[in-house]
Amino acid sequence: MLLPMIIGMNHFTAIAADPQAALHFYENLLGLKAGNRPDLGFAGAWLYAGETTVLHLYFDRQVPNPAAGVIDHIAFTTQDLKSFKARFDALGYPYKLQHREGGSWQLFCHDPSGAKIELNFSESESLD
Repeated sequence: MLLPMIIGMNHFTAIAADPQAALHFYENLLGLKAGNRPDLGFAGAWLYAGETTVLHLYFDRQVPNPAAGVIDHIAFTTQDLKSFKARFDALGYPYKLQHREGGSWQLFCHDPSGAKIELNFSESESLD
């Protein structure tokens, strides 16, 4: 049986204690560019390398289920939603599945050390 696949890194999310300093660092020192970010109900910025979002910054700790440290979560681009869900269910591993407004799916879980993991599936994926 083939296992479901992670096909790439999607983004990292970090909590910025000082938003201006964080933006200065990532834009002026590392060359990322702040760009389009949907309204998520809390302050933050998405930073891009070219056309790709690589870093999500939270500007406060008023986010849903915040992490204890500076890195909030690690997100992977994945494929085969049905297989991932079936594998988690078969192993009894806890997760939260979320269907986003644009049609894509996200599966959230924690690794054994407590790091929050986000798996992103394309809009073409379905549970049907």
